[in-house]
Amino acid sequence: MLDQFKKFMLETNAFSLAIGVVIGGAVAKLVTALVADLLMPIISLILPGGAWREFSISLGEGHDPLKIGDILGATIDFLIIALVVYVVVAKLFKIQPAK
Repeated sequence: MLDQFKKFMLETNAFSLAIGVVIGGAVAKLVTALVADLLMPIISLILPGGAWREFSISLGEGHDPLKIGDILGATIDFLIIALVVYVVVAKLFKIQPAK
């Protein structure tokens, strides 16, 4: 059974996928730190109150607010992660820009 598991890990690229997940988690932490510590101070100059990830719009008493800052932060995190992944994959596979 151990030999079958080893064969599965090597032949199905499951091991490579596991490495990718671990590296992806580390990149996500790095990007979140970059956004929180580098971009957040710049964005907080534009949004009122300085804590832009807590920025929300009230819908009235008894209703949950729209958490615009949280959505904006997650969007910025996603865009930076997508850009980093694109650059790495483009370099690894030597993808040429469209002409």
